[in-house]
Amino acid sequence: MSPSALPSPRTALIGAARQRPCTLVVCRGCCCGDPRKHPGFDHAWQLERLRAAAAEHGFQVRTTDCLGPCDQANVVVVQPSAAGRRAGGRPTWIGFAMDEDCTEEIAGWAAAGGPGLAEPPVTLELQFIAPPRPEIRKRGRR
Repeated sequence: MSPSALPSPRTALIGAARQRPCTLVVCRGCCCGDPRKHPGFDHAWQLERLRAAAAEHGFQVRTTDCLGPCDQANVVVVQPSAAGRRAGGRPTWIGFAMDEDCTEEIAGWAAAGGPGLAEPPVTLELQFIAPPRPEIRKRGRR
């Protein structure tokens, strides 16, 4: 087999990575999801709603202890599916995700395919934030 006939490392996905769905990473650390800091929002409802949409539409929802930009709580990262990543999608950080409309827009975008496969709602784009520098970010999945 000639070298040009070999698959490139970027397209040769194996196992679960080939089928990885869009994934929402929902911060639930010191500030995000804290009813003392944000008493007017039902944080448990938000997570339940996103998980219900994920079960219905085939994307995933994970929680993490801290994503870093605490001054922009609640933070959700929309990670592209494997197909979305191949189409150029990259993780998208959303800040101030604390109302029903925003939660529904995040769920709808993930259901439509997420980054790389579907355009985000224009109103959701207004809440896109830059990810923190890696040395600042602390991560701990649950």
